[in-house]
Amino acid sequence: MYIQYLTAHNFKITFYKKGEVIYEPGQHPKYAYFIKSGEVRMATVNQDGREFIQGVFKSKQLFGEPALLLDRPYLAYTIASRDTEVIQLDKPAFLKMIAENSDFSMDLIMTMSKRLFYKSMMLEELANEQAEHRLFTLINYLSQDLENGATLNITRQTLADMSGLRVETVIRTIKKLAAGGELKLIRGKIVKTGYDADHKMDVL
Repeated sequence: MYIQYLTAHNFKITFYKKGEVIYEPGQHPKYAYFIKSGEVRMATVNQDGREFIQGVFKSKQLFGEPALLLDRPYLAYTIASRDTEVIQLDKPAFLKMIAENSDFSMDLIMTMSKRLFYKSMMLEELANEQAEHRLFTLINYLSQDLENGATLNITRQTLADMSGLRVETVIRTIKKLAAGGELKLIRGKIVKTGYDADHKMDVL
């Protein structure tokens, strides 16, 4: 999202090594972050040190803007899942970009709307005690932008951290869904095979 524009205007680029924390709960926001390369996960951590992943952000995506716009402290950690380069915009520069670029403003609205939808969906699923339903809904959501035949490049551990399930439960449930024909596996990878128009959901 607008990485070339930001690079051309010499905005600050910061490098984070895999596992490095970009910001943490309670910290006051200074920037909106655009990912030039790499991957970042947003997570809350419980008292036992277990992560619950709220979102995964990849190259050309944006994160950190809600807290910046609201001027509220961060509620979660963001951690580099691999070596990552981010372009940092302070609040005046970010607001200027919104005001002067209507395409960016619309893209921002769509991005934030998708995140709100995802959070609402996961809140509903977390109340569902059926692991199969919760996991299939999550996988279906993550696969929606994939082309038919593409694989969902996400680990079983990440699925566990996103769904609130144990990794052993995720492994067992994926095998069960595959055996029942509800999703397709090729060499252990989940593959998107089509779209069910009647049910308005992906066929995995």
